Parts: sequence; C-alpha cells; structure tokens
Amino acid sequence: MLNLYLILNVGIATHVVYRMYMKREYSKRFALPLILLSIPAAVAIHTVTAFLYNGLPARPYWNSAILAPRFLASAFCSGPAIILILLQVLRRFAGLRIKNEALWKIAELMAYAMFINLFLLGAEVFREFYSGTSHIVYHQYLYSGLHGHKVIVVFAWTSLVLSVLAFLIFLIPWTRRNVITLNMGALFIYFGVYIEKGVALVIPGFTPSSLGEIYEYTPSLSEIVISSGIFGVGFLMFTLMVKVAIAVLNGRFSVDTDLRSSISIAQGPPLVSPPPTATT
Repeated sequence: MLNLYLILNVGIATHVVYRMYMKREYSKRFALPLILLSIPAAVAIHTVTAFLYNGLPARPYWNSAILAPRFLASAFCSGPAIILILLQVLRRFAGLRIKNEALWKIAELMAYAMFINLFLLGAEVFREFYSGTSHIVYHQYLYSGLHGHKVIVVFAWTSLVLSVLAFLIFLIPWTRRNVITLNMGALFIYFGVYIEKGVALVIPGFTPSSLGEIYEYTPSLSEIVISSGIFGVGFLMFTLMVKVAIAVLNGRFSVDTDLRSSISIAQGPPLVSPPPTATT
C-alpha cells in the first residue's frame, strides 16, 4: 500500500511538472483518476497500519476500535505541519508565490484535526481509568509509571503538552496568523504526534509483557543514527526534486529555454571583429 501511494504521488507530480515544462496543460483524463484514487489510498495506509495493531487480542493496549481514527486524525496534523514549514521556506528562498491566507487555512484545519485526535485520546484514557480493569496497567505505565519504572512517563506527558499547546495556538486566529506562533505550533504538533505514535504507542503495548515483566526502554545511539539517516535521505530526495519543480514553475526551466540553449551552443561563440586601429 505504501509503494502504491508513492507511485501515485510521484506519477501525478511528474506528469504535471513535465507538462508545464513542455508548455502544455496537464491531462485531466490521466491525472484526475489518479488524484481520486490517492484519497482512499491515503486513508487506507493509516487504516491498515492501525488494523495491524488493534487486530492483536493479546495486546490490550492496542486492541481498540478507535485506533484507526486516531491514526487518521494525527496524520492530518503532522503531515500539514511539515507542509507549513516547507511552504514558508520555499516562499522565502525559492520565490514561490504563496498567500498567507493559504497557510492560515491549513493551520485552521490542523486545529480541527488535533481536536479530534485529543478527543479520541481522552475517550480512550477515560475508558481505561474509569473501568479500572486489569488492562489499566498499560496506561498507568505510560502516564504515571509502574512499580518504580518511569522512564517513558516524560515522553507521554511531553507529547500531550505539545499537542494541547499546538491545538490552542492554531485554534486562536491571531496566534495562527503570527509567523512565530504559527511555526511554533507546527513544530509542537509534529514532535507531539511523532512521540505519541512512536514511543507512547509502541512501547506500552509491550510493557508489561504477557508474563508481567517490565523492560525499560530508551532510544539507543544506533536507533538515533539510523533514523537520522532515513530522514536525511528523504530530505535529500525532496530537495533534488523541488529544485527541478520550482525552476519549471517559475519559468526558468522549460522546453523553450532548452531550445535556446541548444541553438546557442550549436552556433558557437559570436565572432568579434578586431577593434579599429588609430590613424595619425
């Protein structure tokens, strides 16, 4: 499913940029069906991932029907957070024309998505703590520690605080329209969701184990280096593709410019006549 979604995005973007390079309109018969297909594909990516978790009855922490909606709501927050930062960078350094109203609308939609994410999280936490069943140990380990094991507690509360702060920043109009608070909110949302869907989701599902054992977890140096390498490769690929796309969008790189360059190269350097000699 991930490979299919990657092929759809690369195919659509490549087709549109190539048609702009050729000074032609993109083909709606080709692009529109792929765009419509990419919408359920994006939903299916997070839904299938959630099903892999909540389909495990031996892991009560993940065995929840609202896990798939939580995945979708958090994805609609963290993805646009990256887009907000990138659009401002491209506008500042690449000359891409982007209106502030577009950025503010994205931030407003992110506030709605974060509200849904926080609401579903609160519903899950209420169910566990109010019912008081034996499955409460997973949430106890996450938010308050269990039998003196509290390494993961700081990650859980950091994620929750960042998510709430970002929701409030994007909910208030004047804060989401301020450049500083807008970027702060985007960073808060990204790191809040990253911690929530990384450490705060995966680790409590295994802790305590089926035998009641508790193994403390902290990210190792190898994990940090590997994760940094994956992010680095992604940013490198994105940078290379954006360089071409921005040049095409701004008209600096097109079939006409290539044609003029080819003609000038074929003709060679212009002939320069020697300067006239002075006569006495």
